[in-house]
Amino acid sequence: MASPTSFSAPSGTPAAPSAPHHTPNHPTPPRTSPSPLPPHLTPDPSLSWTATPTPPTAPAFGERFEGVAPQPPFARGRIAAAAACVVLGLGLIGGAVTGSWLVGDNAAAASGSYAAAGAIWHSVPVDQLFPVTVDGQGAGPGGADRTWTRIGVAPDAGCANAFDPLLTQVLAPVGCDRLLRATYVDATQSYVTTVGLLFTTADATRMRELDTRFEKEGLARRTDLMPRPYAAPNTLAARFGTAQRASWTVSVLTDAPVVVYAVSGWADNRTVDTPQPAAEATATGATSSVAQSGLGNEAKGLADRIERTLRKAAAPTEQPS
Repeated sequence: MASPTSFSAPSGTPAAPSAPHHTPNHPTPPRTSPSPLPPHLTPDPSLSWTATPTPPTAPAFGERFEGVAPQPPFARGRIAAAAACVVLGLGLIGGAVTGSWLVGDNAAAASGSYAAAGAIWHSVPVDQLFPVTVDGQGAGPGGADRTWTRIGVAPDAGCANAFDPLLTQVLAPVGCDRLLRATYVDATQSYVTTVGLLFTTADATRMRELDTRFEKEGLARRTDLMPRPYAAPNTLAARFGTAQRASWTVSVLTDAPVVVYAVSGWADNRTVDTPQPAAEATATGATSSVAQSGLGNEAKGLADRIERTLRKAAAPTEQPS
């Protein structure tokens, strides 16, 4: 039912209802001007001033009624609900448009951040990417704290001979722009761990493809795809070679052209017959010698924290307003 304000009556003063026709028994009195409307028939200022006034009460049964019927409460409720739906619909449309603008802005920002992350090795100091001391709160077995100290940084170089041949083949699709590596020792000088940052030449699509391949094929768990350590001369890691590798992790980032990896071993240079990926060595209930020693936690914990320093260094600085 339409709202009372949608009706339009003829212009001019509303005509008063005509009286029933009968023959007068006395002379007709002279015509006079119509008296003002009673208060209860005065138009509501909130309505159209040309609308026919609504009678205050319904007519008696059998009495002819020529006015405008009052709107029942449920009709007014439907009108209000319809208006609310219109407002809500417009709001949703506006929100969708605004959201699309925001997504566009975020996409542009993400593209800029991706490119910036791939170039930070040119300008960021080594101490910012590989801090001298790394705090590993909660990184050890059972949530124990760890602290690592950097004992050597490899000269920044390309990727030639940096990886085993099979891993080199797997990483080839994303290219190599620069490889940065550093080796750390834990506070007890029991373990040594090399962390690497491979800056690739790939775009975001190729990085996502490599990440998908690692996930689907389980490449990060294959012992024939372990990264090589960096044996820093004249340190506890001087003899940290391929035979000493105990646990490792490889993470292909998709929001930056970087592959982050870490490989751990014993500081006393003992060899390891059965290396184990960090994801398995740190799993609940793992009982292998690598898991029990915490070497999986060394690789995973240090790689995670170096990745955080990378992201922090690549994050755009806030410009003053």
